[in-house]
Amino acid sequence: MSAPNGRLDDAITDFSRRLVHVDGVVKTVHAAGSGPAVVLMPEMPGISPDVLRLARWVRDAGFTVYVPSLFGVDGAYPTVEGGEEVVRRACVSAEFRAFAGGGTSPVAAWLRGLARQAHAECGGPGVGAIGLCFTGNFALTMAIEPAVIAPVVNHPSLPLDDPAGIEISEEDSRAVQDRVARDGLKILAYRFDGDRWCTGQRFAAYQALLGDAFDGRVLPDSSANTNPPPFFRNVVESPHSVVTAHLVDEDGHPTLKARDEILAFLTERLSRSGHSEGNCQDL
Repeated sequence: MSAPNGRLDDAITDFSRRLVHVDGVVKTVHAAGSGPAVVLMPEMPGISPDVLRLARWVRDAGFTVYVPSLFGVDGAYPTVEGGEEVVRRACVSAEFRAFAGGGTSPVAAWLRGLARQAHAECGGPGVGAIGLCFTGNFALTMAIEPAVIAPVVNHPSLPLDDPAGIEISEEDSRAVQDRVARDGLKILAYRFDGDRWCTGQRFAAYQALLGDAFDGRVLPDSSANTNPPPFFRNVVESPHSVVTAHLVDEDGHPTLKARDEILAFLTERLSRSGHSEGNCQDL
């Protein structure tokens, strides 16, 4: 299907489509690749072509990537009208806690179950988790699951009404701190300097919660793609999506370097010597 500006929706023909059951809840998951598992969660307004480009990079780096459908139309190019409708629905959904005081989003429990299943299927020392935007902090709350050992928190936007807040309950905060102390968990994170949805105050809150385990990296606004899809240009209205919509796919570019750093982090954490390399084969 054609999209504005001559861009195309993504038919996702190179992924297997499966229904994953966790505690009675069923969701669609797109999976591809072989090797240790990485759960890549979509950003608003869904599994866009740019999210799928990142998924293919993860797959091609030697991992089995699982992309769960959490909102929006899978493969759709992010338009203004369609994107705004997806945001409205997500903000009132019982699965998400978009505003301050709500604690951890209930969907995080389903995502932890997906990580357990992915680890059982693929083996290796553990699972990677990449959150983006609306799902950014889900990579952290997924790390309560012991199988998740490589969380990447990209430009987390929740809670929407508290720029200095983190979308996590007090109980889950303590559980994550326990994993940091017990297992040496490390958290990699990215944002643009002038991001209105993921501020320096929010990264400071992560630092206060996680201490030296939090590796927050900040890119200058000048490095953001100046021609993102309409939803990001007209609704997001600031540099935001470091490795998806605002990435510039040019050698040596800071956003492409961020992508490479994420892939290196996953490789270091998930492909340690002395562990199985995984048994997922070309899903």
